[in-house]
Amino acid sequence: MKKLFFLFLIIPFLGFSQNTISQNLFTNYDNYKETSLKNRRFKHNDIQPLIAKLKETKGFEVNELGKSIEGRSISMISIGSGKTNILLWSQMHGDESTATMALFDIFNYLKQNKEILKNIKIHFIPMLNPDGAEKFTRRNAIGIDINRDAVQLQSPESKILKAARDSLNADFGFNLHDQSKYYNANRTDKPATISYLAPTYNYEKSINKTRANAMKIIVVMHTIIQQYAPGQVGRYSDDFEPRAFGDNIQKWGTSTILIESGGYQNDVEKQYIRKLNYVSILAAIHSIGTGSFENAAINKYEEIPKNDRKLFDLKITNLTFPYLGKSYTIDLGIKHFEKENKKHTVFYNMGSIVDIGDLSTYYGYKNIDANNLKFKIGETYPKIISDFETFKQLDFKKLLEQGYTSVSIDSLPKEIKFIEYPINIIDVRNISIPKNNTIPKPPVSLGNNPNFLLTKNDKVVYAIINGFVYDLSKNENGVINGIVK
Repeated sequence: MKKLFFLFLIIPFLGFSQNTISQNLFTNYDNYKETSLKNRRFKHNDIQPLIAKLKETKGFEVNELGKSIEGRSISMISIGSGKTNILLWSQMHGDESTATMALFDIFNYLKQNKEILKNIKIHFIPMLNPDGAEKFTRRNAIGIDINRDAVQLQSPESKILKAARDSLNADFGFNLHDQSKYYNANRTDKPATISYLAPTYNYEKSINKTRANAMKIIVVMHTIIQQYAPGQVGRYSDDFEPRAFGDNIQKWGTSTILIESGGYQNDVEKQYIRKLNYVSILAAIHSIGTGSFENAAINKYEEIPKNDRKLFDLKITNLTFPYLGKSYTIDLGIKHFEKENKKHTVFYNMGSIVDIGDLSTYYGYKNIDANNLKFKIGETYPKIISDFETFKQLDFKKLLEQGYTSVSIDSLPKEIKFIEYPINIIDVRNISIPKNNTIPKPPVSLGNNPNFLLTKNDKVVYAIINGFVYDLSKNENGVINGIVK
């Protein structure tokens, strides 16, 4: 039975269509998912045991290419025996780790499915910027953006990538990144969950065979992703950047494909997007191994919609509020910004109003039409709660229905910055007496943390807490966290 299951998994790579291959990869993904990597903020130490196991696994070669500025090892994992060399590198930016997770899923797949490797040899650099990953930040330890260091090669990480590409004389390269979740596919409300690019190698944006092959592979991947995230694929800007690795590696003769992992509804830790990386990268590798990518219609590349950046976490339209005796009707754009702990391991969300006015050309992951709803500033519950344990026993839905968006606590541990409850906390130790001001502030303004109510017939319909939505009419709590003020 075990042998039959194994044959079922590898049969698609022996001649079935690209769609059959991708469907098989998608369906059986959980059999290969690396379960030790569960969220985006993992460190260099977290992947070392996984790399050590690969070193002991038949067929895999593990080589240390060098060390980062702070002395962390940078490894390359290779597998296959074919003449065509494929190089994949991830986490050039330390806080862009989605594809890194997918690479370890791919390693698990390749342990059992080696038919794909008949004509190719694949080389993976899973974490090029381990110092950045340690602090979950874009740049390396001395502040260099590695992806703008392809020419000067000022950092050791840049030198390592250049040397790897040159020593392999790689035929194909996959440059794996994350992009903002606020990118959307142009003129649609769909997030650009995955964006692709065949980087240009000059200002004229010329297309030679090297770049054309990259475009064809992207057409293959785009067709596949449409099955699992329809309308949610974008095309990254192809403006020439003479300092960037993608542009230069394309110029040096390696067909280079940029993959950017963006946003997907309710996928904070990008686990579904990780799966899409796994499926599309393996399918692309298969198309290279069989040469089937050459049949892709290159004109389909230009049909992929360009990236735009017109998404909010929450968009509220037709919001009417009073100010200085008059009423104003506007649209409101709200985003959630991640605030990390000192170890860069966990985070909470801080909501912020980032745009006000006519936002008719923008979109939201969540949308509310406030027409016929009344704006109301949330109040603080008048009774001061003695401690956090007592606070947790409160009926938060009832408090919101009564118009309260925050609660005061007399004794709160200083390390608490947020709460996983649909209300905010006022730490009474932080309260200061406001100075007299003859002109009141508007109830909504840029940069404000959004906390207010939308009512109808004096009943609260929506409570906006820290920029999240509690839909009281449906009893749907969408508040990820409140904050401590």
